[in-house]
Amino acid sequence: MPSTHSIWHDTFTVPERAPLRDHLTTDVCVIGAGIAGLSVAYALARAGKRVVVLEKEQIGSGESGRTTAHLANALDDRFLYLEKARGVGSSRIAAAAHSAAIDFVEEAVRAEEIDCDFARLDGFLFLGGDDEPALLDDELEAAHRAGLTGVTRVEEIPGRGKTLGPALRFPRQGRFHVLKYLAGLARAIESRGGQIFGGTRVEKIEGGSPAMVTTSTQATVGADHVVVCTNSPISDMVVTHTKMAPYRTFVVAFEVPKRSIADALYWDTPDPYHYVRLQPLDDARDALIVGGEDHKTAHEDDAGDRFTRLEEWTRQRFASAGARIAQWSGQVLETHDYLAYIGKNPDGAEHVWIATGDSGMGMTHGTIAGLLLPTLLEGKAHEWAKEFDPKRVTLHGRELGTLAKENADVALQYGDYVTPGQVDDIASIAPGQGRVIRRGAHKIAVYKDDAGRVHERSAACTHVKCIVDWNTAEKSWDCPCHGSRFDPYGKVLNGPAIEDLHPAP
Repeated sequence: MPSTHSIWHDTFTVPERAPLRDHLTTDVCVIGAGIAGLSVAYALARAGKRVVVLEKEQIGSGESGRTTAHLANALDDRFLYLEKARGVGSSRIAAAAHSAAIDFVEEAVRAEEIDCDFARLDGFLFLGGDDEPALLDDELEAAHRAGLTGVTRVEEIPGRGKTLGPALRFPRQGRFHVLKYLAGLARAIESRGGQIFGGTRVEKIEGGSPAMVTTSTQATVGADHVVVCTNSPISDMVVTHTKMAPYRTFVVAFEVPKRSIADALYWDTPDPYHYVRLQPLDDARDALIVGGEDHKTAHEDDAGDRFTRLEEWTRQRFASAGARIAQWSGQVLETHDYLAYIGKNPDGAEHVWIATGDSGMGMTHGTIAGLLLPTLLEGKAHEWAKEFDPKRVTLHGRELGTLAKENADVALQYGDYVTPGQVDDIASIAPGQGRVIRRGAHKIAVYKDDAGRVHERSAACTHVKCIVDWNTAEKSWDCPCHGSRFDPYGKVLNGPAIEDLHPAP
């Protein structure tokens, strides 16, 4: 059976950090120890700031540890669409920012001597589905207008012949082992006096001078600034969430003989698209990592079918793919206008900042936070600030339609309060599975463990009370509105929810 963990967790373990048990004061408190949080903390520590990092679980245990770790300046939403929505100036800043993010990673790997399989390589965007070659031509011109003049069109991808057809070649992309990289950043932060605490769940963030962070054990951190890098922000509970939507994306990994596939990044053009890369395993093997088949979080529960479709797609295009060795899913937050939200907390909380909305490019968007926020925290201007401003709203046709559609879907989810349960009785729930049942006026999230014991919680998400659904593949309760996730017993896994599912009425 293939592993259900990411390939990163199967091949490396980050040393754990102890929980925070004290009351601390510092220059900056960063919440979240994924790519965004540690990039920000590293940049600040390198600048001489006192930094405290709080992580609910451990380093890389969230969505950063479930990525496929592409480092790309080729926008997955395409420069063509960004330019139409926000103008060529926005495209140029996006291209420059994502390019600078790859440079930041490369420089950190060199300066801190991080052994994380980092490599510069080409990326290839090829046609998929019914897309026509003219799409590549249009994207090539848009990429050039964005400043990526090194992008070229090729009729064949090296080593692929005509099996993938014509493509755009994006030079100087990158890849790495994300957990090894995060472990290296953590060591660098701590070597400069920074402190990282694992197993520390934040329950309250208050703006002010100082801004205050309170944990579930009532330990506190007072800081000049608080930076919230929790993938889905737990500081701004409404505004930002109305402008982005959670999607689950699925990944499979296969053994392939070393050098049987050219070491590159690969993406196709449909929506949702497929994304492919290699990861070294040992002297004889690489892992071929393939992702795609996205769906809106908690709107489907068919991960097995999606893993199968990914395998079929892969074997049709990469004949050397061997045994499937891992499969997993992750969650991405798609903003309505293609770029992340990095800047001041939109609700006006003083000295509170956020980085969220990775839009399928979490490795570079998270790193951009480390390039942008330290400047903003100093009260200085930055040429990228406007494009990534969390308060922005892009009111153009396609983007406005996407915003309206996603929020209409959120409103529709409240209809679950008047629908029947997924099953009529608990006896029909198999061991190791969960289902939502109706009990009078209430919806109950019922999990039956492997021993047959029944565990009940309220099915109302503790963020804005949408009804959660069971995720069979991940064994979690997922919220279809804004992507909060809870373990089988109701313990919160992902924000924006901060509280666990409440006891069943």
